[in-house]
Amino acid sequence: MPLSPAELRGAFAAQSLFEAKTWRLSPDAWPLTGAQVAELEAIGAACLEFHQALETLYLRSAAGRNLLRNRPLIAPWVAEYLDRGKPPELLAHGRHPANRGALPTLLRPDLLLTAEGWALTELDSVPGGVGLTAFLNRLYAGTGDILGAGDTLVTRFHAALAALRPAVRNPVIALVVSAEAATYRPEMEWLAQQLQLQGQRVHCVRPEELFPLGSTLCLAVDGNPERIDIIYRFFELFDLPNIPAHRFILDAWAAGELAVAPPLRAFQEEKLALALFHHPRLRDFWAEALTAGARRTLSALIPPSWIVDPAPLPPGAVLDGPLVGGRPLHDWRELAAASQKERDLILKISGFHESAWGARGVTLGSDVPREVWQAAIEQALAEASHHPRVLQVFRKPRLLEHPIYPADAAGAADARPQPGRLRLCPYYTVEAGTTRLTGALATFCPADKKIIHGMQDAALLPCRRVD
Repeated sequence: MPLSPAELRGAFAAQSLFEAKTWRLSPDAWPLTGAQVAELEAIGAACLEFHQALETLYLRSAAGRNLLRNRPLIAPWVAEYLDRGKPPELLAHGRHPANRGALPTLLRPDLLLTAEGWALTELDSVPGGVGLTAFLNRLYAGTGDILGAGDTLVTRFHAALAALRPAVRNPVIALVVSAEAATYRPEMEWLAQQLQLQGQRVHCVRPEELFPLGSTLCLAVDGNPERIDIIYRFFELFDLPNIPAHRFILDAWAAGELAVAPPLRAFQEEKLALALFHHPRLRDFWAEALTAGARRTLSALIPPSWIVDPAPLPPGAVLDGPLVGGRPLHDWRELAAASQKERDLILKISGFHESAWGARGVTLGSDVPREVWQAAIEQALAEASHHPRVLQVFRKPRLLEHPIYPADAAGAADARPQPGRLRLCPYYTVEAGTTRLTGALATFCPADKKIIHGMQDAALLPCRRVD
């Protein structure tokens, strides 16, 4: 049965999920066909392969080792791109042999549904919306075959974390939410509460609540110190200096007393990794490192992308990039002269910066005046040595319809189909070297919005399987 406006308002009034955030309401979960669900499962497997291959690429590049099996390909510039702007201590930690094979426990690609199919705009390893999606899965459970029903996302999230310390029975897990990410604290508190009701020792804490005790890291539970076995960090790595206990986190990890998820490996959080997938000099590496199926999936998913690098070129050379006036670029500044159609490009900061999440630090060339576009290009070039940018072809989401309640709706009959565009965020837990699709959050935005994110005039919905 569809949910009424009163049921939805009551549920959200009783449980805060995002700090000071509201969104539009809908009686129905977002429908996904069986074929689309199968596509999402294949996308999850391909994203995990991508992360595994990226680790190999980065570590071999950083060590100056050959990238290919049977012929030479040395590419130190790959690690140089991924390391830009990072402190040496963090880089050394990310390359530490004990971190080999350490991947994010939760993956979330951001997918747009276009006329040509899904387009992947970002692969997030520190994703928000986990608690919200699990809450929505439960709230809409009676409206259809919900993807992730039966608290799948909650239980698999815990199982993926607990697997990091398999020798510890019922480990103490701290969900650490920084001040920078405070918007998401309510959903993480809800997630911890649900796991506590299942008998799990999970706590949502602020960074200042962590303290060392010998070689261990602790938090206070009922006034007593409790040793933490696993930290799930809900903060980006640029925020690490603002975490009072960050030195103790590193020390406890080095002592083997603590597991951290996602791992403190900066190269896993750079958007420019997607541009490396398309780099012509790395084509043979990806062919060797990925299965044929994953390579086909990622090739169809990832829009053409380039790293904006102002390094000078020889007089006869041109950039691997988009065309302007039908001609290749010799200098990125030539993009300023592109027509509005040619400016159907997204320019965004790659990572390790406070503007690199939440749709900040993003410019859509065709949606801004030429002078704003030119200023964004100049900023990208000026900051390339520490905060590199990525240029990506913009694939416009297709126009869809879904029933949405008006603000003053009183009953289920008041819902009317509204036009809009979809961003889908599937959540995959990584367990025993495989991905498990545990739910998906649909963000349905008004049709006039170009960049889709969790704005107040969007609807946030779980997903359901349909025939």
